[in-house]
Amino acid sequence: MATEATFTVPSHQFPLGTVFEQLPDVTVTLERIIPAQDVVVPYFWVRGTVVDDIEGAFLDHPGVEDVRLVDSVADEYLLRVEWTLEYSGVLSALTETEVPLIEAVGTDQQWTFDVRDDDRSDIAAFQHRCQELDVPITLTKLHALTPLETETEAALTDTQQEALVLAYDRGYFELPREVTMEDIGDELGISQQAVASRLRRGIKHILGTTIPETERLHR
Repeated sequence: MATEATFTVPSHQFPLGTVFEQLPDVTVTLERIIPAQDVVVPYFWVRGTVVDDIEGAFLDHPGVEDVRLVDSVADEYLLRVEWTLEYSGVLSALTETEVPLIEAVGTDQQWTFDVRDDDRSDIAAFQHRCQELDVPITLTKLHALTPLETETEAALTDTQQEALVLAYDRGYFELPREVTMEDIGDELGISQQAVASRLRRGIKHILGTTIPETERLHR
C-alpha cells in the first residue's frame, strides 16, 4: 500500500544547511532530484534574502561538488547543486533504497523531508539505512494513502495512528516483542510514557469502532 512519511533532520546534518550559518532567516526548498551517473542534481529555491553572491553563501562541504545560480526573482533564487553519492547522508540513503522524495524544506532549525513509496517496507529500509549512516533522522508522520478514510482511521488522532503503525511495523505486537516502547519513543522523539498513552488510547478507539455496540452493552 502506498505510504507517505515525514522525517526531520537537524539543519547542520544536511550539506545545504551550511547556508544558515550566513543567512539564518532563509528557507531552502528542494524542487526535485535527478539521478545522473555518479551525481545527484537537485534544484532548490532559497527564499527570504537579497544578496549579490548567493552561491557564496554556501560554505564548502565535503558532499558538495558545485552550486550554481540558475535564476532569481526578487528575494527568491533558483540554484542547482551537484554532489557525489560517495557522501553518506539522507540523499544517498534515498537513492540506495529508491524511495522518492516529494519535498524537502530547510530552515536554520531543521530539514523536513516528505517521502512516498508503494511499499512501506522501503520507507523502513530508508530509515534503517540512515541509522546505519549515523544520520539522526526523526520520523514525525507516517500514513497510508487510501481513497477514503475508514471509520477506524477517523477515530484515531494522527499521533495515535503514527505510534500504532510504527509499533506494528517494528514488531512490538509480536511474541516475543522485537522492540520496546522505549525504542519506539526514540524513533518518534517522545517519552516511553507518551508512547504507552498513544498506543492505549489508539487501541481503545479501534476496539470502540470494531466491537458491535450490542455486544459491549451485554458484557
